[in-house]
Amino acid sequence: MEKKKDFLFCADSDGCAMDTMTSKHENAFCPRLIDTYALQDHAALVTEEWMRLNLYSATRGVNRFLGLAHMMGFLADRGIALAGAEEYLAWVAEAPLLSNDALRAAIAAGGGVGLETALAWSLAVNETVAGMAGTSRPFPGCAEALAQIHGRADTAVVSAANSEAVREEWTRCGLARHMDLLLGQDAGSKAACLKAMAAAGYAPGHILMAGDALGDLDAARHAGALFFPILVGREPESWRRLAEEGFPRFLAGDFAGAYQDALVEEQAALLR
Repeated sequence: MEKKKDFLFCADSDGCAMDTMTSKHENAFCPRLIDTYALQDHAALVTEEWMRLNLYSATRGVNRFLGLAHMMGFLADRGIALAGAEEYLAWVAEAPLLSNDALRAAIAAGGGVGLETALAWSLAVNETVAGMAGTSRPFPGCAEALAQIHGRADTAVVSAANSEAVREEWTRCGLARHMDLLLGQDAGSKAACLKAMAAAGYAPGHILMAGDALGDLDAARHAGALFFPILVGREPESWRRLAEEGFPRFLAGDFAGAYQDALVEEQAALLR
């Protein structure tokens, strides 16, 4: 990030700015998981847990590779073993970066079926998502809020989604012109991206992250940033509230403390 303004605003993509999260999990992540790991006999169980994990709980928005690790443990507890699970879980526990490129590197270094199958699943997800291109749209109020914000702050997308999908969606929907950087999965964790941008010289209290998941909140806290939640099921209202109330408070230095705490409590009540 090249610091051009005194403030930095960052936003997640799927489920926050773009109304894509539910459709991607319903049509790409979960079906390809069932196909890749031959879980057709357990499809209902897998689907219920995958959707709960990724959409309706405190783990909403979790990195796909962590989500896969959770499912391996969940299924193992029910006597359903996935080939190569032990190797994959060891990689997740040790890898400094969880991405397709990191998996490829581990496979090139001698990784076996556990890593190869996980990569095949992830690539199949990306292929399915690419086939959905042109269908995604931003939440109402998002574009207007971003245009307003970009006039006063440097801006960046900070997402755990596939980087190519992020670029395609934000460019096609006309949102990219309001953002200085588009950072996806391959750029690193959200916390690492936020910390790296903070090093550009923004003063304390001058970085704000918007996200729909508690993981976004954790990333903001880890980087010393403030946080504005885009509430699940109330996304258009949240973007309007950000533009009309949250962002002005951020600029005025009146965001941290009681105001932010109340927002976080609202989000926590929705994701348990």
